[in-house]
Amino acid sequence: MKKYIFLLLVVFSGLTLFAQRKDQPKIGLVLSGGGAKGFAHIGVLKVIEEAGIKIDYIGGTSMGAVVGGLYASGYNAAQLDSIFKDTNFDELLSDYIPRETKNFYEKRNDDVYALVLPFNNYKIGIPDALSKGLYNFNLLSRITRNVRHVRDFNQLPIPFLCIGSDIETGEQVVLNKGNLARAMIASSAFPSLFSPVEYQDRFLVDGGVVNNYPIDEVRKLGADIIIGVDVQNDLLDRKALNDATKILVQITNLHSVDKMKENILKTDIYIRPDIRDYGVMSFDSGQEILSKGEEAAFSVFERLKQLGVASGNYKKSKLKIQVDSLQIEDVNCNKLKNYTKDYVYGKLRFKPGAKISYNQLQKGINNLNATENFSAIDYSFEGTNDKDDLNLVLKENPTDTYLKFGLHYDGLYKSAILVNLTHKKNFFKNDVASLDVILGDNFRYNFDYYVENGYNISLGFKSYLNTFNRNIEGQITNFDFDDLGINSLNVDLFDLTNQLYLQTMFARRFLIGAGLEHKYLSINSRTLDNIDPVIDRSHYLSVFGRLDFDSMDNKFFPTKGWSFSGDIHSYLFSSDYTKEFAPFSIAKANFGIAIPLFKSFAAKIQTEAGFAIGAKSVSFFNFILGGFGYNVDNNFSHFYGYDFLSLGGNSYVKSTLSLDCEIFKNNHINFTANYANIGEDIFETVNWVSIPKISGYAIGYGLETAIGPIEIKRSWSPETNSGFTWFSVGFPF
Repeated sequence: MKKYIFLLLVVFSGLTLFAQRKDQPKIGLVLSGGGAKGFAHIGVLKVIEEAGIKIDYIGGTSMGAVVGGLYASGYNAAQLDSIFKDTNFDELLSDYIPRETKNFYEKRNDDVYALVLPFNNYKIGIPDALSKGLYNFNLLSRITRNVRHVRDFNQLPIPFLCIGSDIETGEQVVLNKGNLARAMIASSAFPSLFSPVEYQDRFLVDGGVVNNYPIDEVRKLGADIIIGVDVQNDLLDRKALNDATKILVQITNLHSVDKMKENILKTDIYIRPDIRDYGVMSFDSGQEILSKGEEAAFSVFERLKQLGVASGNYKKSKLKIQVDSLQIEDVNCNKLKNYTKDYVYGKLRFKPGAKISYNQLQKGINNLNATENFSAIDYSFEGTNDKDDLNLVLKENPTDTYLKFGLHYDGLYKSAILVNLTHKKNFFKNDVASLDVILGDNFRYNFDYYVENGYNISLGFKSYLNTFNRNIEGQITNFDFDDLGINSLNVDLFDLTNQLYLQTMFARRFLIGAGLEHKYLSINSRTLDNIDPVIDRSHYLSVFGRLDFDSMDNKFFPTKGWSFSGDIHSYLFSSDYTKEFAPFSIAKANFGIAIPLFKSFAAKIQTEAGFAIGAKSVSFFNFILGGFGYNVDNNFSHFYGYDFLSLGGNSYVKSTLSLDCEIFKNNHINFTANYANIGEDIFETVNWVSIPKISGYAIGYGLETAIGPIEIKRSWSPETNSGFTWFSVGFPF
């Protein structure tokens, strides 16, 4: 009899548990958009977890889509907190592309031009947004790698949906299938800040435009009880609408504010953090906003706790993140009209069959983005036997012509305005032509035509004109100033150079090239009254080779990375105006490394050297040291403590130590010491390794601006007991 009673109790208990599970309410979570105010969602999630609630469905818009999508992919609230703490939102909003991922042409683009504008049909345009959102997409793709193969969001650890706005039709688009990272980007593409996103044949912007609180959509998923978190702005009065961002947010809220009043009545547990003092761009106040979310959730904690009991005091475990590694089986790319597969592989810097990290993938995607050849870049993965196919979708940029501008002043070339015209897709696939015209005290130009073929050999042609007038002390002439009875010589220099070259990538990191150069050199002096004022007027023909690498994070104020450049020119022929030419070669190398010492403080060590090979070299091709702020070219180099072009010789060695402190954002103070030996054939003996005969020091202030660095330096040298103050404005060119 006891046995039967025991069996009946077991059956009854099982039926009771089954009934309880069947009646357990399904909990839906709705997260509104609100930009940086969406940090409050994470605070609410922390309290939800503390209450023991199991979330069954999530729906979100904009920042709510990002937080909700990551939570649905498996992360818990503490992990989300860590992710957002580690995110650099300045880089995210600017679509930052690390300098080290760019090729030398693209680095120059950033290091020279202050303003770049599209130029089509003889009309100057403006970009469609400040950012393409690729930095954000790369980040979300990496941190959602555990679910990269999921294409139905109902198959995520927590079923999820988000909202996008079709900018062509004004319709709401429910995003519940496809690539999770791309869906989150589409839902949060705030107009004018981020470019619209092409997603499943729709052209989407921020979902907050049409539905900032998708409660009805989450109900349709099967939610019985809705927890809603509202972080959207209230409507502001005219006094508060004092910047473009607030006006744009107001426009997106005009429709959703009234709709929110209806949605509040549909929400079972409505949470509205008190974040009125923060804006959609208050990313630097993330932890404060998060705390406000916790406070708001704790105000309804008893009601949350009741749901936690119904959920069996659920504990969400920490997501175990997959290893940051991808075995790429194949790379599939849509057909491109103007760019080849080799070009794409060359930019990615990996080919099918490679094992890569997400960091390598992001560098490759950044390389493609830096070219400005693609207005949109999308990628996803398909899994095949522990391997991945990378599916790339590239949209070619319809803009193929740009106007670029720069402004600069230094003590050598004086004031200058740069106007550049760049045109792509001229004669061949992958080609670009660029013409700089520099107007000011010294007219100059720089023309470059380049056909880039990735890992294959690339072809280029370069032509530039360099002119200036300057008092010199004998470095670029063969005159004996003592015999002439003068201390310095005023010269007009005219240097026209043309190069035809081939180059390619070596070991995926180094640029190696070689070519043929023609140079026409004219040097005249107004100082010479009694003798021929023409110092040189000759054509020179040479062959050259070079090897370059540059991973510095910033050209002007680097904190990490290293660079190397090596160059050799063999001058084979001259029209020989001076009747003194004999074939010779010039070789030089430059190595630098930047080391972060501690936060906002870095050191840069640079060593360079050069020498002539041959019986006699032309004086103009000598190495010239002195001054600061000008564009380094033609074997000219800065040297603190000495005036412009005041040291010269056919061989030299120079070392520089710079200490830079960013005292606050974009403001730098620095100290520099440089030492050198320079003269005629200094490497023929071991004297060049002796204590440097020339030294100089400088202390300065630098400001990073939109037009380039603005710097002032005070330098001095113990050898001359004299000092110089130099002022430089804008990117040097």
